[in-house]
Amino acid sequence: MARIITIGQIDGSDQQQATLEANGLKVTLLTWGARLAELWVPDRKGILADIVLGHDTAKDWETHGAYLGATCGRYANRIAHGRFTLDGRTFTLDRNESSKTLHGGAQGFDRKAWGIDSHSDTHVTFALISPYGDMGFPGTLQAYTTYRIDGQTLTIEMTATTNATTVVNLVNHAYFNLAGHGMGDILGQHLQIEAAHYTPVDDQLIPTGEILSVAGTAFDFRQTRAIGAKLPGPGAFDHNFCLSAPLGTDGLRPCLTATDPVSGRRMRLSTTEPGVQLYTGAHFDGRGKGGAHYPRFAGFATETQRFPDSPNNPQFPSARLDPGQTYRHAMRFDFTPA
Repeated sequence: MARIITIGQIDGSDQQQATLEANGLKVTLLTWGARLAELWVPDRKGILADIVLGHDTAKDWETHGAYLGATCGRYANRIAHGRFTLDGRTFTLDRNESSKTLHGGAQGFDRKAWGIDSHSDTHVTFALISPYGDMGFPGTLQAYTTYRIDGQTLTIEMTATTNATTVVNLVNHAYFNLAGHGMGDILGQHLQIEAAHYTPVDDQLIPTGEILSVAGTAFDFRQTRAIGAKLPGPGAFDHNFCLSAPLGTDGLRPCLTATDPVSGRRMRLSTTEPGVQLYTGAHFDGRGKGGAHYPRFAGFATETQRFPDSPNNPQFPSARLDPGQTYRHAMRFDFTPA
């Protein structure tokens, strides 16, 4: 069975840590935010390194709000002006990024104490009930996040049901550095994304509503290239890519391949979702696990998702969830050395 220990209190409640280990992969998970805290992966020589950014103690996780490894929701990414209209009714949300709602509000799912619903040698499932009106969202939502290891594969599956019509977009917000967390920046690591289009944003990082070709832009990752070879303007990537590949017989579509050319660690990501947010961690400048310094661009996030601000853009894939339906979002990470 998964090894489970109590690591301390956050927000007045005991927080637990669960560890899964098999076939060269080791995963450490936290009930705080149903979070991926460690992911140990071998390089081409079989040497293990923890490739996700994080913190050491319960107090550190509570204090820092960078979403490291968390399950974000109820609607991850941004909603313009912190409001949307559903079936003729306008809902006003908690605005935690200027006039916008980011990752579900100031007390989103990343700031919740999830419970362990079930566990085995190969999986841990976390559960959370989000009541009607939580951060302004309609419907009482029952949410689950499951982490499962199988060989050199980690699968993360998020599901939810509701008792009233609502919008849902749950994502995992791990930051990866395939050289190992704390090993400098990721600008020299290689990336290929299965996307011919992206959704441009305004100066508030809200989608304009357009869907544009990546051709001839910094957003063209159709061929493998270094992440830092071309950055968009003076900043970093924090943009949604519209995935081009169709769903396979397993219900997943190829999303991206990331490689560290030095260690040979390679990560292939597939997903059920139509988009992926690439964020290259421009905000980092602080201490992480083991006292490591996380500089600017210390890790990249690959949040498979419905498009940002979809509730206000009917031309985007719908995030609507009705009673009787089950929301399901799966991410599959395959690790094979390059």
